[in-house]
Amino acid sequence: MKWSAVGSSLFRMTVAAAVSSMAFLLPAFAQEQSAKTYRMDEIEVVAAPIIQGNVLDRYAAQKTLVSEDQINDLNAQDLASALRKTPGVNISRYNMIGSFGGAEGGAVFIRGQGSSRPGAEIKALVDGVPMYMSVWNHPLLDLMSIDPAHMIEVYKSPQPQNFGNAFAIVNILPKRMEDEGFQTRVQTAGGTYSTFIANGDHGGKIGAWDYFAGGGYRTADGHRDDSGGELKNLFGRVGYQLNPHWDLSVFALWNDNYSRDPGEKGAPASLQQGKYETRSFMTVATMSNRFERADGYVKVYQNTGDGDWLGQPRAGGVKEDLYNDFKFYGLKAREAFRFWKGGEIITGLDWEYAEGDYKQKFSNGARDQWNGEDFIIVSPYAAVSQLIGDKEGFFVIPSGGIRYYDNNEFDSEWAPHAGIILGYKNTEIFAGYARGIIYPGLDVMVFSEKVIPALRDTWKNLNAEKVDHYEVGIRHRFGTLAMADLTFFYDDGKDRYIVVPPPPPPPVYNNVEKFQTKGVEATLTVFPFKNVSVFGGATYLETDPNDLPYAPKFTASAGLNWRFLENFKLSLDCQYVSDFFTGSQARRLNAENTNEVDNYFILNGKLAYLFDVQQWGMAGEVYVAGENLTDTDYEYRPNYPMPGATGMVGIQLKF
Repeated sequence: MKWSAVGSSLFRMTVAAAVSSMAFLLPAFAQEQSAKTYRMDEIEVVAAPIIQGNVLDRYAAQKTLVSEDQINDLNAQDLASALRKTPGVNISRYNMIGSFGGAEGGAVFIRGQGSSRPGAEIKALVDGVPMYMSVWNHPLLDLMSIDPAHMIEVYKSPQPQNFGNAFAIVNILPKRMEDEGFQTRVQTAGGTYSTFIANGDHGGKIGAWDYFAGGGYRTADGHRDDSGGELKNLFGRVGYQLNPHWDLSVFALWNDNYSRDPGEKGAPASLQQGKYETRSFMTVATMSNRFERADGYVKVYQNTGDGDWLGQPRAGGVKEDLYNDFKFYGLKAREAFRFWKGGEIITGLDWEYAEGDYKQKFSNGARDQWNGEDFIIVSPYAAVSQLIGDKEGFFVIPSGGIRYYDNNEFDSEWAPHAGIILGYKNTEIFAGYARGIIYPGLDVMVFSEKVIPALRDTWKNLNAEKVDHYEVGIRHRFGTLAMADLTFFYDDGKDRYIVVPPPPPPPVYNNVEKFQTKGVEATLTVFPFKNVSVFGGATYLETDPNDLPYAPKFTASAGLNWRFLENFKLSLDCQYVSDFFTGSQARRLNAENTNEVDNYFILNGKLAYLFDVQQWGMAGEVYVAGENLTDTDYEYRPNYPMPGATGMVGIQLKF
């Protein structure tokens, strides 16, 4: 469904009215129904800033977690702002609200991965389900709504025991009710450049049933002409506990968004790249189980949507509207068995179907379309690990496993992994190896059939891209005082597919490019007092080729959460990024990136007054938040300046 200006305005007014009504009416309802109303736990005032932490699994593989607490403290309004301070992660954007889906207008990069357009090494998932543009094989960040997010998982390396067909992933885990009772949250805020935000959710658990539903609306005119954006989403989850061991749930997410390209500063408006609209609707049904010696799940899903790039300038003053449609459906099954003491066996199967097509309309009346194709990947996997010793003392956990890929268009592949963890109480030293596999997407067909027809069927000779990932690290927990992580990583990539131009003619697809990335990442979280938490993190990265886009040599971030004067909470976060190359990593032989932006330092803050009205069963916060408090001049792409100092005032209520 395409939203007209009237429909969009009605949606905005409806959400605002709903939030306002809930803010005024729910306290009275809570007072009348106090015996039945579930009141949320008191706000965690010293949650860790920036990230919740890094998690090391039994297979010597890590993921970084960003929870609702961090999203709230960062005053993040989308996935990019929620992750931009995460060590090892970099972003690009044009807009304050919304991520322009064309060019570099909205993307997340992980340790140098993710800059290929078309095609991407990073996959975006919601509840483990693909959420990206299949036609061009890369994520569209506006489809990754954060309102449903209980947790954001960032996997920064290949992990065949956890996911396939990607070198790294970002996964949003949806909210759910865990405890008996009810809870409600509403929030509204406004700020500079006509920024307006309204969102909320409500959940309940009654016996074997639980549910969670909500939505959000965000809009801003933008800090430059034609840099406005808008995000809308609705989500819901219903679960039923069949018995003590089995439960069934269904999750659904709808969103409808747009963002605009303001163009290079000083350039004619005719060169602006237009407007990018995104929509999607996904449903996921999950049957999960938990026994003493086994646990796992089966998911079936469908996800459909579109990414429409409107008003692209073409030669002779012609404008192009490109309507891209995508569809995913599939099955994911996984079970972990613990048949003997200290041992674990994982078995799993991913079956994924992806299709896409597009239509082109030109302002001169011309029309064209690509009728689309589909890819099917079947990917079984297995892994085993064994705890030797006792985690209260010395212990060792060796592990290994393999994932197999069967693709309906390309050759089969194997992805092995192995790891070991050596530990003593709160200290762990780990080392691991894993192979990452990513297949060419529908983009190679599009290019061969429409963009560069001279490529003919040379895409059929391509192989999957591969990366051999090596990682060594150490972790230590200083009781409840602090936690520290230090990780060294090395990626050796090969078989990157590119277009090899003449001579000799014709141009062909071929797997001839290689790349290497290596670096070190460190994080430290300290809780020096019960009302203070401090975070620091840094990443040093070297790449070959050295002009890899959005791969700065050094990044550092820090954050502080401080509860003071009983009812006040201060959250500060800052980031330093060294200069870096921009643009896309073009799939063309000997392509170079020459555009570069300077280093920058950004400071953000949020000051909240926390209150608790016990007679109404209500808690909440009134807050003021600011971004780029130092009014730094910075940009993610040359001549695309980002906003100076901006502010926001808001209120959040919980019942």
